[in-house]
Amino acid sequence: MSKISEVVQRARAAFNSGKTRPLQFRIQQLEGLRRMIKEREKDIAGALTADLHKNEWNAYYEEVVYVLEEIEYMIKKLPEWAADEPMERTAQTQLDESYIHWEPLGVVLIISAWNNPFNLAIQPMVGAIAAGNAVVIKPSELSENMANLLATIIPQYVDKDLYAVINGGISETTEVLKERFDHILYTGSTGVGKIIMMAAAKHLTPITLELGGKNPCYVDKDCDLDIACRRIAWGKFMNSGQTCVGPDYILCDPSIQNQIVEKLKKSLKEFYGEDAKKSRDYGRIINSHHFQRVMGLMEGQKVAYGGTGDAATRYIAPTILTDVDPQSQVMQEEIFGPILPIVCVRSLEEAIEFISQREKPLALYVFSLNDKGTAAWDPTTARRASRPSPTAVLVW
Repeated sequence: MSKISEVVQRARAAFNSGKTRPLQFRIQQLEGLRRMIKEREKDIAGALTADLHKNEWNAYYEEVVYVLEEIEYMIKKLPEWAADEPMERTAQTQLDESYIHWEPLGVVLIISAWNNPFNLAIQPMVGAIAAGNAVVIKPSELSENMANLLATIIPQYVDKDLYAVINGGISETTEVLKERFDHILYTGSTGVGKIIMMAAAKHLTPITLELGGKNPCYVDKDCDLDIACRRIAWGKFMNSGQTCVGPDYILCDPSIQNQIVEKLKKSLKEFYGEDAKKSRDYGRIINSHHFQRVMGLMEGQKVAYGGTGDAATRYIAPTILTDVDPQSQVMQEEIFGPILPIVCVRSLEEAIEFISQREKPLALYVFSLNDKGTAAWDPTTARRASRPSPTAVLVW
């Protein structure tokens, strides 16, 4: 039996012992996670700095605070959520006592991503623990410092048998996917998501996939451009553009394209100074492969701002591209880096058609003061698109 199999079997044996059934045990484990975060906060921030150049403020407010909030909420709501739920009697059950009783699934596998390597590993773990499951975490090998830290500190604060970390690369991930789990959660690329779905199908394992996409950002002529551009700059360039729900590209009328560029530049200089490379608040690309990939997306494009990079430090300047051809390479894949293409459209209808012809994104951002126009984006009131609606529609 391989070491990975041993880890999974140990977690299943611990789960089968029934130790996760009492709510008090689950709460104790959640409290252990909370204590881990508070006691090892500097170590967590240090790993995020080493992997992604996040300073302590960014580390806390981009990753850690959400986990702490989740833990507090779970502890508060768990007794209510775990209680049996009485059901109304029907003609067939009038002599019975009918209720819904909630059962843990078993052993949950969490395969996390490298762009928010603490949050995307620990936040789903919080829910899995609260529901009474055992957990095996496979952190991304690309965020190596965080992966090593999690493997070190998690066993110090929660049950070692029930909650394990498996480190390694593609071969270890392939090996762990051969094991039978009761639920798999994965955050990452569509390509790997397909592999995980195929592996899960062998055991009919339910899965939760949070995959990437090209999130559109429509800027209407009728909006406050200062507010719009400030918010777009913040959402796009935080973590050096490596955020799955960040704006991927802008759609706007050609008459306001230059204004958008100038207002984006103003916000970027306010956030990161004249040279973002010197800013403590600006991130770095995760590794050399992705640095080269993102830099390559600028080839042949009209660069209105930025466009430079430093391979030695994996730095890519905040970059704005204008008059982007929808058929160009930068518009064919999720950018996941600090490049913001602007594609010109001449109407709201054209923007909707543009988005509808492409794969479903994770989010859609609309900036407009026109309530009637923005209603067209609401999937509950309009059905203009042939494709399913995005996961989130935010109208500013």
